[in-house]
Amino acid sequence: MNLKVNLAGVELKNPVMTASGTFGSGMEYSEFVDLSRLGAVVTKGVANHPWPGNPTPRIAEVTGGMLNAIGLQNPGIDVFCERDIPFLKQYDTKIIVNVCGKTTEDYLEVVERLTDEPVDLLEINISCPNVKEGGIAFGQDPKAVEAITKAVKEKAKQPVIMKLSPNVTDIVTMAKAAEAGGADVLSLINTLTGMKFDIHRRKFALANKTGGMSGPCVKPVAVRMVYQVAHAVSVPVIGMGGIQNAEDAIEFLMAGATAVSVGTANFHNPFTTVEVVDGIADYMRVHGMEDVKEIFLAE
Repeated sequence: MNLKVNLAGVELKNPVMTASGTFGSGMEYSEFVDLSRLGAVVTKGVANHPWPGNPTPRIAEVTGGMLNAIGLQNPGIDVFCERDIPFLKQYDTKIIVNVCGKTTEDYLEVVERLTDEPVDLLEINISCPNVKEGGIAFGQDPKAVEAITKAVKEKAKQPVIMKLSPNVTDIVTMAKAAEAGGADVLSLINTLTGMKFDIHRRKFALANKTGGMSGPCVKPVAVRMVYQVAHAVSVPVIGMGGIQNAEDAIEFLMAGATAVSVGTANFHNPFTTVEVVDGIADYMRVHGMEDVKEIFLAE
């Protein structure tokens, strides 16, 4: 039985990885999960200098999921290279570094810093607010998507994954813009923008007012967007959004995703990723499949 998948020339032992921001760099989760069993570990967002994140409260539960306004808090690229990469290199898994920034120059600094580091792919988080364009996210303007993809590709040594925001009118337009800019792989979806009030305290539930909604509630939207994009571009797609178990992951593979990322589920069940790996293998056995690519529903 073959569970291996290929992302821009990088072979993963299976299609299951972690979603950025939900797994740190695997240190805490390594007590529960053998990271070597995963196709890849996707790190939390890394910036060119430490980011403190947003004020608290910055997490709120909602029906079927959660809102977060962490604000991409991270220790910066120097600490990441000194601490996190050596930790991950202990395991037989691929390393995907999620890169964030507020200007194109911010992204490029991190990408260039990673040129000589032993990491396998770069995932560029273009849901970050572009401060030079009045705060609109890079991923909400197709011209900006193409431009930043092209700029990153010119500097990157590793293959580039562009992570798409679902907070757009037409996800296919954004996907095609990233592909035109030279993206090697696309990942989607990032969180949907949401809001919650604490009616008893008569305040916003999040200090930031809005936050990114994730969890089972976003899965039907994510599956639809992955299906649309996978059928519109020629590069591989990584699907994510509300995956709680193998059945959810298989939906994304049926929709056309080459690989999947598990996010919010890690918070309430740290074993989710390996359970998904085993569940996909069980599904293939039941249905007489020899290769994971056979899960794709070619319709």
